[in-house]
Amino acid sequence: MARACGLSLRVAKPWGNIDPYDVLVGMDRGFWRVQVKCACRTRQGGYQAGCTGARLGYTKDEIDFVAAWVVEENIWYIVPVESFEGKTAVPFHPGKKLRRGENKYEKYCEAWCLLACDPKARGWKDIPVVCRCKDLPVRCAVCPNR
Repeated sequence: MARACGLSLRVAKPWGNIDPYDVLVGMDRGFWRVQVKCACRTRQGGYQAGCTGARLGYTKDEIDFVAAWVVEENIWYIVPVESFEGKTAVPFHPGKKLRRGENKYEKYCEAWCLLACDPKARGWKDIPVVCRCKDLPVRCAVCPNR
C-alpha cells in the first residue's frame, strides 16, 4: 500500500477479511482488486508467489491483479490475473535470461503503469507492449525510458 501511495495511486483497504483481495487501487471512477503476495526463494534459484484463493487459483471474478514483492531483490511484480488464472503459483526470475517461456512474468516487473490506466488502454490480454504511464517515477520492465 505504501509503494502504491508513493506513486500517487489511490489506495483503499477493504474492511473485514471476507474478500479475496487485500487492497483496492483507484482507477478513474472504479477500483482494481489487488491481492498482495510475498515471493519466496525456490530450490531452482528463482522466486515464487503462491496464488491460491479460497479454492485452487484466483480467477478474474475474484481479483484483477497480484502485486508480488520479491523481498530479497526489493522488486515488485504487478501481474494481471489473466496471465496466471487457475494456477496456484507464479514464478519469478529477476534479471535472468531463461529459455523462451520460462521467464514470461518478467514483463510485469515494476509494471505499476497497469494499475494507473484504463483497461481499454492496456495491451492484448494485459500484456504491456510499451510503458503506459509517463507520470509514474518508476518504469516497468518494458519502458523504453528505464
